[in-house]
Amino acid sequence: MSIDQYKKEVGMMNLEKLIAVREQVPAVAFPIPDGELLARYEQLYTGAISDVLREHALLDQGLPCHIIPLRPERTVAGFAFTVKSAPNVKITGEMAYRTRMLAELPKNAFVAWDTSNDLKATLWGGVMTATAAGLGVRAAVIDGGIRDTHQIMQKDFPVFYKHRIPNGSLGRCLITHYQIPIQIGDVVIRPGDLLLGDIDGVVCVPRAIAHEVLLRAEEIRANEKKIFGWVAEGRSITQITEKGGYF
Repeated sequence: MSIDQYKKEVGMMNLEKLIAVREQVPAVAFPIPDGELLARYEQLYTGAISDVLREHALLDQGLPCHIIPLRPERTVAGFAFTVKSAPNVKITGEMAYRTRMLAELPKNAFVAWDTSNDLKATLWGGVMTATAAGLGVRAAVIDGGIRDTHQIMQKDFPVFYKHRIPNGSLGRCLITHYQIPIQIGDVVIRPGDLLLGDIDGVVCVPRAIAHEVLLRAEEIRANEKKIFGWVAEGRSITQITEKGGYF
């Protein structure tokens, strides 16, 4: 099949719905300030958020279990700023593109980095951490390698990652896109989605329902306080269940 024939055949396909589903980035404003939304999420935990997302029939919003926190004591929320890279021997243009990407990092961002299963390059290190922290970025989740761990730890900056490796990125990978929908594991992350990370991992909340999920998760937290109270009082499992409790 020639290139012209291929283009003609692809052009005959009806892909508008697929493109809309896969590539749309909803512009959603919240009824409360962004800072308040994030602060309230940080009073919660990923398990409660995952339970609420299950009520929305969203069962694949938790990032893969191989992603672990560098600072397990921290809970952090932010808005997804997505990056995609891939293994590549090409170097020309990489630093210019990376510089442009870094210049666009907004305050309250939570960098989400799809490495295309790169096992050899480091995608995040000490200088990246210092730069991001200085711009008001809140955290980063890297589905790949980090390095300069001591330098990262010197900053109050949560990082979630797959592995550590000393190899730098130049000559090993290229950043190919940023601020596009990406996929890490089973989770599609769109720019502006809400990411919450804690000791148990990272969960992605679609931006369109982020405020609704927050309110329901706060309700679950209040209910769980009651359940813990009943347990402390010595109520039986049957009594707790009859009062609407769960385990």
